[in-house]
Amino acid sequence: MLYVVTGPPAGGKSSWIAARATARDIVIDLDRITQALTAPGAPQWNHDPIASKVALRARYAAIDEAVKHLDEVDVYLIHTMPSATWLARYRRLQAQIITVDPGEQLVRDRVRAMRSPAMERVVTRWYRSYRRSAPGQRAGEGHAQASRDW
Repeated sequence: MLYVVTGPPAGGKSSWIAARATARDIVIDLDRITQALTAPGAPQWNHDPIASKVALRARYAAIDEAVKHLDEVDVYLIHTMPSATWLARYRRLQAQIITVDPGEQLVRDRVRAMRSPAMERVVTRWYRSYRRSAPGQRAGEGHAQASRDW
């Protein structure tokens, strides 16, 4: 099964996956990929633009390969704000789309504490997009989840 996990930055997407994925499952997380491609001491979330570009290409390759093995393993993919094109692709793959959203105020508090100020814009964009979606057709298709306590 393919699980596409959406939600705002610092919303608990990685924690949601960590609570469910087994050691054999594939987890595709752009933050983890970027960390793997950068030297020790690189920031965990506030990535250099070049490192982000390289990691994004690696993510695309990982997705392309992982979906070939959905009969053998579960694949967990973090995609904060998938476009209509990506959502259509995920639907063709019969993905379960999950939205992890512990609430806007908690997300904003986490971003202020752990992320760069630029992430505030992403949070604002995510919530605007999420609110504009039709009920039942939101990014998570009705699977809003609260994350663990931080």
